[in-house]
Amino acid sequence: MKGIQVTSTIENSNWTSREIGDQSNRIVIVTGSTSGIGKEAARVLARKNAHVILAVRNTNKGHEVASEMRAENPDASLEVRELDLSSLDSVRDFADGFTRDHDRLDVLINNAGVMMPPYSKTADGFEIQMGTNHLGHFALTGLLLPALKATEGSRVVNVSSMAHSFGDIDFDDLDWESRKYNTRRAYADSKIANLYFTYELAERLQENGSQPMVTAAHPGWTATELQRHSGIASFLNRFFAQDVDMGALPTLMAGFDDDSQAGQFFGPAGRSHWRGYPVAHESNDLSHDRAKAKQLWDVSEELTGVSY
Repeated sequence: MKGIQVTSTIENSNWTSREIGDQSNRIVIVTGSTSGIGKEAARVLARKNAHVILAVRNTNKGHEVASEMRAENPDASLEVRELDLSSLDSVRDFADGFTRDHDRLDVLINNAGVMMPPYSKTADGFEIQMGTNHLGHFALTGLLLPALKATEGSRVVNVSSMAHSFGDIDFDDLDWESRKYNTRRAYADSKIANLYFTYELAERLQENGSQPMVTAAHPGWTATELQRHSGIASFLNRFFAQDVDMGALPTLMAGFDDDSQAGQFFGPAGRSHWRGYPVAHESNDLSHDRAKAKQLWDVSEELTGVSY
């Protein structure tokens, strides 16, 4: 990240979840943890003895996943809570319920998202991908920030994508009301928004000398349910995609590796960062534009009503 000085890469190219120590007495929230890399990250962390909160839109499916994890690991400490990131009311209800029941939060993994669906809007009138992937997580993180600040060694991990490279947010038409909708471009915009949010929050927290540590990650090309609207990319999974256990490693490294630093971006080490063991690497130049990051921050506070 430009501004915060970090090491550009972590050289250990064979990092796995075996590197994660015991997480007893630590609380972790994983949004979107009923499938894909969110589910895999939650499974790994439950095996490491963390108390894992499955923050999910479909609680019936959440309880099924929790039962599946307990069948594999009877000692798993799991909690299912409803969270619909496309509704600010749901985000506030989740945050209120969490802070009522817990006085600490060690790691928040902002993983949930939608990818290239047909055009629609959130309950609050935002374009569905920007509203869910960025604005929902922006609001959630802000509402949970007091718990994170009160917890020593806390972290926030924002899950982005290599698709951020194609993002260039039109602040005059954030909800795609004046342009013909391009779902791939809208997805890319939401993913570069994840990085603007990561870098701006990391910078602001460092200036104040406070926690949590904020990082970002992406899974490379990983076969997940998220790709059901992505056409040929879903077909090509069988030839190029890595399994979900590998795809979850960048998120886990960002959240739990002792050597990671604020503002780092983690993804697979292989060619074009599609596959492989996780490393820290650079996102594209546009994602480091501080003026755009500040503009998005101001817009996000205004739209969500959540002030940091």
